[in-house]
Amino acid sequence: MRILLIIFLLGMLAAVGYFAYSAMAVEGEPIPTEGYVALGAGFSVIVGIGLMVLLFFSSRRGYDEPPHFR
Repeated sequence: MRILLIIFLLGMLAAVGYFAYSAMAVEGEPIPTEGYVALGAGFSVIVGIGLMVLLFFSSRRGYDEPPHFR
């Protein structure tokens, strides 16, 4: 199961790399300032969602509980 997940994630990484390369190889006008602002806002939303997912999983697995000493 873990191997399948790693293969899937590596495939996604390869697809993103190909998409990024093909998007940067397109000739045309450069991105305006508003485009860079929109990219930054979108990146911030993605990072926020990722951190909330990590918070959810750590809470579910008990990593947020205080330590219990014997």
